Amino acid sequence: MNNDIKNVLIVGVGGQGVLLASEVLSETVMLAGLDVKKSEVHGMSQRGGVVTSHVKFGTKVYSPIIPYGQADIIVSFEQAEALRSIEWLKKNGLIATSRTRLVPPIASSGKFFYPDDPIAELKTKVSRVIALDADKIALELGNSRLVNILLLGVISGELGFDITILNDAIKARVKPKFVDINLLAFAKGQELAKESKTVSA
Repeated sequence: MNNDIKNVLIVGVGGQGVLLASEVLSETVMLAGLDVKKSEVHGMSQRGGVVTSHVKFGTKVYSPIIPYGQADIIVSFEQAEALRSIEWLKKNGLIATSRTRLVPPIASSGKFFYPDDPIAELKTKVSRVIALDADKIALELGNSRLVNILLLGVISGELGFDITILNDAIKARVKPKFVDINLLAFAKGQELAKESKTVSA
């Protein structure tokens, strides 16, 4: 495993903005002059199915797929998806997740059981977890669709990029009329990450 490579797994369900988050992250990497590969899996995304994006970056990246146990960071827009994704996380990796609860229709069939408290279960398995009421925070900022950029702000300190580059990537990938509010959400995510470290310290 090349130590230069950083792996970020972004998970959620259709309509939560997983793909935009991966595009902003990939744009950041390119603006920083590094190599990036990304791969996406759409599980009936228009019907609320699972959407996953692998983003790998470094000096030279050969494969877009993150091997199990090698993700440095998992960003999840739905709490049960965070729990389901932990097999990808490396030891001492970070999970940043929304507390959003979206129970899939299949749960009513008895073939899938939604965990009672995914975040509590997650914290018994992973040492570094930041869990936020991201939907509520996004609404307070003015738009429920800001969760993806908010959570990118939460993990921004782990990525190793200058904040100016991250802001430029948002400006490049977000529609002009939504740039300012997304920059606000990104800054809020940074602030919440710092608060989380203070609380856990």
